[in-house]
Amino acid sequence: MAGTLKFDYAAALEAATRLFWETGYSNTSLRDLLKQMKIGEGSFYNLFKSKKNAYIECLIYYNATVNGPRGGAVSAASTAAAGIRALFEAVLDCLDDPETPSRACLMASSITPEVLAEPELREYIQNQMSIFVRLIVGRMAADREAGLLPPSFDPEIVGPIIITYLQGLWRMALISYDRPQYERQIDAFLTGLGL
Repeated sequence: MAGTLKFDYAAALEAATRLFWETGYSNTSLRDLLKQMKIGEGSFYNLFKSKKNAYIECLIYYNATVNGPRGGAVSAASTAAAGIRALFEAVLDCLDDPETPSRACLMASSITPEVLAEPELREYIQNQMSIFVRLIVGRMAADREAGLLPPSFDPEIVGPIIITYLQGLWRMALISYDRPQYERQIDAFLTGLGL
């Protein structure tokens, strides 16, 4: 007869995600994970098999609960420009939230030599970044086809530029953050791109 889980999986996953988000993959020990998740070592290994697998599950959870709504903001807006501006608004709201574990996005924090040295982690992160770029590129391409953006506008160039800027924004917010200043910078950046 199979044993039953003696803990709340959803709460444990949320706790692990917040810990990885706060301290990063390399700085999170198994002992810290077990303490935060409130589970034993045997349960951890039965469930995840390794810290790497736990991290992937946390990234999946993070993308569903945090990045998913950000992507939804891009899709739900009336235009690509409005959607991309809504995305940046959501990012700034996250930076303002005192409950956020870190000023950097968990995905942005995952772009480190230690994480990217793990093939499965690298593949997952590259795939998620590619999905997000395709979402933005697709939204802008549709607006160009509808005549809302000029024919000379190149979504295939602009999409990766937006993602690169967003990654830099997360990094710079670790150093200093002033929302009005960031709002002015984002407006200048997007206006310069024609959005």
